[in-house]
Amino acid sequence: MALKKKPVTGMRDIMPEEKEIRDYVEGIIRKTYREFGFLSIETPCMEDIANLCSNQGGDNEKLIFKVLKRGEKLKLEEAKEEMDLVDQGMRYDLTLPLSRYYSNHANDLPSPFKALQMGNVWRADRPQRGRYRQFKQCDIDILGDASNLAEIELITATTTCLSKLGFKNFEIHINERRILKAMAAYSGFEEARFDEVFIILDKMDKIGEEGVKEELLEHGFDAAGVEKYLGLYQMLHSQEDGLTMLANTLGDSLEEGVADNLREIIDCVEAAKQGDFKMVFDPTLVRGMSYYTGTIFEIVMPEFGAACGGGGRYDKMIGNFTGKDVPACGFSIGFERIILLLMESGFKVPEEGGKVAYLIEKGCDKDKMTSVMVEAAKLRQEGTTVLISRMNKNKKFQKEQLEQSGYTDIREVFNR
Repeated sequence: MALKKKPVTGMRDIMPEEKEIRDYVEGIIRKTYREFGFLSIETPCMEDIANLCSNQGGDNEKLIFKVLKRGEKLKLEEAKEEMDLVDQGMRYDLTLPLSRYYSNHANDLPSPFKALQMGNVWRADRPQRGRYRQFKQCDIDILGDASNLAEIELITATTTCLSKLGFKNFEIHINERRILKAMAAYSGFEEARFDEVFIILDKMDKIGEEGVKEELLEHGFDAAGVEKYLGLYQMLHSQEDGLTMLANTLGDSLEEGVADNLREIIDCVEAAKQGDFKMVFDPTLVRGMSYYTGTIFEIVMPEFGAACGGGGRYDKMIGNFTGKDVPACGFSIGFERIILLLMESGFKVPEEGGKVAYLIEKGCDKDKMTSVMVEAAKLRQEGTTVLISRMNKNKKFQKEQLEQSGYTDIREVFNR
């Protein structure tokens, strides 16, 4: 039976044109983040299954690619449940691996620690436009800084990156988990059911306020509480400064200083921004990860119709490894979605030194070959991309392909 030539479902081969763009974008990202003082690190693609299934990753924990035990440890006949067969899993994001990494190496790292990590992650998700089962994430995190300077730096660095890649007219939506909890408490919901409320609220952009109302009632929430809760969002529609309105309305339900802290982040980023975007306070923003403890944010691009990255503060995660909490905040660019938008817009990687192709006729003597090699070496030293290839029988088609790849200078070398 012939081997299968297509990649497995949800994973894909990347063609040269896209790979060139991916490499270019990754270079811009790394260079920009280094300018903000972030240090590159790398973690393994697999983690201990107990770490991955620690109730911190939200629905992503349902999507883990689990790895069977190996050799004598794999005892199929004795297994009573799935977890008896596995001991590791493919990482579903870069945040949990970073937390483990920091917990293991904190004594050897600066404080605060500004980390940059780019790498593939895996989720057994349903593939769709811009979503794959293997995909690259690009994260920056600041560990050990409890102040909102961490959020300001993360948002400023990320928006600078996007601006360098040519993105304009996008928005950074920002909210606070403590504001979400205060709104739920103000409405009379039980604290034990807050996460249930937030999961339904997170659908607001898809099902609208009426849809959220129906789902809350279907889940047994008190009708008066639901009306009071949605009334807060209805009030926001007519407010130019929704953050101040919420702070005044929620009163003692909202922890002192939370609204001022969020306002300071928004104002500082707006004042220092290097691009065409705006900060938007979005009280419907939830983000699915249960490990978020404070500020949360997302990149919204109108042309994509979905979030193209996001992050937030997760001050409790490292404590799960060490027993001592460490303030932590991170931002992840939706690398695959950014690449998709660039591809669809016809983006081409800028060529600094041009591209030259030599097509050498079959049978050329040593002197001709040597001359071409010497000339190509000189061009490469000057920063030119040089391709040397044998001339095909269908020279016309060969030249068309080279032109499509950006080779504007094609030199034919004949044996005469």
